[in-house]
Amino acid sequence: MFLRSDERINQFIKRSENNKTKNRADALKFIKKINDGIKNGTFISWGITLKGKNEIIGTICLWNFSADNKKAEVGYDLNPLFQRKGMMSEALKSIISFGFNELNLDKIDAFTHKENESSKKLLEKNGFILMKKKKDKDNDLNLIFEIENR
Repeated sequence: MFLRSDERINQFIKRSENNKTKNRADALKFIKKINDGIKNGTFISWGITLKGKNEIIGTICLWNFSADNKKAEVGYDLNPLFQRKGMMSEALKSIISFGFNELNLDKIDAFTHKENESSKKLLEKNGFILMKKKKDKDNDLNLIFEIENR
């Protein structure tokens, strides 16, 4: 529940009221949504842990697959105590490799708030390019980044 409710982690994320995690029931609803998405192939989600530990400190997922399964969106979050240590970059590299080599994706998109400097740097460091002409129809504060399978 912490990753979906902590103000620092979610300061740049715009969620509708019915997608916010405010209590245990909301957390269980979100877990069910992810599990259902994994079962029906609309989500692939990983927990991020420290080596040798079982506590989840972050998550990363591929979701929002195109109809032809050639494009997906990446999403991620990380406990602030573990940010700026290269962990999300390591996870993102793995997910890009998985998406291109295992799922045969052509492109992976990433949506991030225009003021989320850490996320923008992470994406650029890992080969994502800002798509200046693309707009998020659901959130005009988001920028869209993309990486192509080459």
